[in-house]
Amino acid sequence: MMLKPYRLAALLLALSALPAVPSAVAAPAPAVPAAAPEGHTADQIGRFLVRFYGEHGPSDHDRRHHVSQVLLERQRTTAESDVLLCAQNEPQDIAIGPVTVAQAAGVGWATVTTHWGSDRTDTFTAYVRLDSRPIRIDDVICAG
Repeated sequence: MMLKPYRLAALLLALSALPAVPSAVAAPAPAVPAAAPEGHTADQIGRFLVRFYGEHGPSDHDRRHHVSQVLLERQRTTAESDVLLCAQNEPQDIAIGPVTVAQAAGVGWATVTTHWGSDRTDTFTAYVRLDSRPIRIDDVICAG
């Protein structure tokens, strides 16, 4: 029987005699801050609605530049009432309720209360798309 040289053992012995070199360990990646939610916040929508509706209703400028195409078309075909106010006349005062934002749906909304004479009020819901640029009213759903 013929003995074979232990080449592998000799190689390992030679390698172990070399100075140790630290292995390149990847440093952990720096933490990336979570991205801010896309679109308008509830606070931004609330401030927009207060400015948009004012005390008596939207201005002509706001009606042209801060309303979706769908609402503009609806207003053209609904001459008997104002689709942005769900009314035929100008209210004495307007109040905006708390804003709700549904990120998954991409929309925010608030209840708008119009005040009329004799302590009479009416409500409707104004919707704003979170990704609208510039911010604008996307839809209005009248309560009654």
